[in-house]
Amino acid sequence: MSRPVFFDREASAEFQEAALWYEAQRPGPGLAFLAAVDRTVDHLSAWPETGTAVPGVSATLSLRKLPVSRFPYHLAYVVAADAIRVLAVAHDRRRPGYWKPRTKP
Repeated sequence: MSRPVFFDREASAEFQEAALWYEAQRPGPGLAFLAAVDRTVDHLSAWPETGTAVPGVSATLSLRKLPVSRFPYHLAYVVAADAIRVLAVAHDRRRPGYWKPRTKP
């Protein structure tokens, strides 16, 4: 059974900013990025536990990350019983873990 996926405000802004950056480089990659993130969201909605557990956070928090295919990004998310909360659309190599303070409710 799929769970609904919700993006935090910061994650939504990061998602939009990255897509606009790719599209500004040349036409096409921004749309490809949007599609890749959509596929990642569909995957985590159906199989939320397949993402890699993130170390260094509270053990009571089911914090995971899942890579975005073909792009150096991942979705950092929290799995709850009834929904999935995306905390960040984060670049793999820029400012690792900057989003961890967002784990607070």
